[in-house]
Amino acid sequence: MKKWLSKKEIVFVTSMLFGLFFGAGNLIFPVYMGQLSGKNVFIASLGFLITGVSLPLFAVAALGKTHSNGLYDLSSKVSKKYGLFFTCLLYLTIGPFFAIPRCATVSFTVGVIPIIGDSKLYLLIYTVIFFLLVLFFSLKSNKILLWVGKILNPVFLLFLAVLIIKALVNPMSDFSLNMPVDSYVYNAFINGFLEGYNTMDALAGLAFGIIVVGVIKDLGIKDDNDISNNTILSGLFSCLLMGIIYISLSVIGAASTSTIGLCNNGGEVLSKVASYYFGDIGAFLLAVTVSLACLKTAVGLITSCSETFYSLFPKVFTQRIWAIIFIVVSFLIANLGLNQIISISVPVLSFLYPLSIVLIAAALLDRVHKSSSMVYKWTTYITVPFAFIELIVALPVQFKWMNFILNTRNALPLGTHGLGWLLPAFLCFVITIILSKKDTITEK
Repeated sequence: MKKWLSKKEIVFVTSMLFGLFFGAGNLIFPVYMGQLSGKNVFIASLGFLITGVSLPLFAVAALGKTHSNGLYDLSSKVSKKYGLFFTCLLYLTIGPFFAIPRCATVSFTVGVIPIIGDSKLYLLIYTVIFFLLVLFFSLKSNKILLWVGKILNPVFLLFLAVLIIKALVNPMSDFSLNMPVDSYVYNAFINGFLEGYNTMDALAGLAFGIIVVGVIKDLGIKDDNDISNNTILSGLFSCLLMGIIYISLSVIGAASTSTIGLCNNGGEVLSKVASYYFGDIGAFLLAVTVSLACLKTAVGLITSCSETFYSLFPKVFTQRIWAIIFIVVSFLIANLGLNQIISISVPVLSFLYPLSIVLIAAALLDRVHKSSSMVYKWTTYITVPFAFIELIVALPVQFKWMNFILNTRNALPLGTHGLGWLLPAFLCFVITIILSKKDTITEK
């Protein structure tokens, strides 16, 4: 029986996994974090790599180790109702509510604004064209994804590599002389850790990991343990490549501040860096490649979300109608602008990530507690209120009663760093594992 993929097959799966993960957020957040962290860029990058690289790998591995048939199957280990709630919320987050609109606004910020300027009207026109293309290709997703996978990703990576090498060989300034901003002065690691939430890659790993598992099965790996091992191996190579790109972009951002100034977001940083090194041609090439890459990502997300909601609610709408609904919602949200999308996505991600992390942790140790429903259920239930507190604190609007919530959160261990959920979840995790083992012994 075949136990390992060939080298060629590993390269194929690694490339596919990288293509699934690497989207708009993977470009803009590390380079902007670099600007904010300055000389503390490597400390911040270490935290970013945990949530932006390690967690996506663990998410994919979790699906492989538990032999789950998808996110709903895995999250239903907590309960069926929770599985439905968590699956819907996660797909809406990486789909029409945030990730898909961000694809449109990042490509607009990087590609259009430097050429013709910023305007609500220009954004409206651009998003109309962008989402009409998304609609067209979503109905023929197999052909466009195949074409993009063979042509667009290599072109995009080639240009990105040229830009990164140019910027690293000839940096704008010595990043070690650029001072960090705000909370990056003393809490660069924690801020980098939380900034990694914004890539949404851990959520994407839970949503798309089953695709990788399916491909590995199709390549002839049949044993569950071998599938898990090959999934992790491919994930390691993919995440290594992502990690190299993240660190490079962070350093470029850290070195750019004294030359181009502190920007409003990572899309603006990337555009100004490309113009600095390659002039108008560089800005144009970056605009084209990023726009096409974002288009590909949006098509993939629309297809995935519509398929998921059709499978969960087959009697409500057809898959095509779900796709149209998600495209309309994405279009409306995209016209809020990139900064607004980022600001409103932070509270939701602050809520989703703790729940995702405990689900991934429980799944990775599934064999230790023998798939105990007690571990999945109570660790998640304990985490929910603490995650909800993080959501409230991260809201872009303030209410009078929020001072009480904020003071309660800051009183928790690591609460001031946005990790107040971590210790309660860990303690519950350990206790329920011990109790589950006692129950197993008693039954014997």
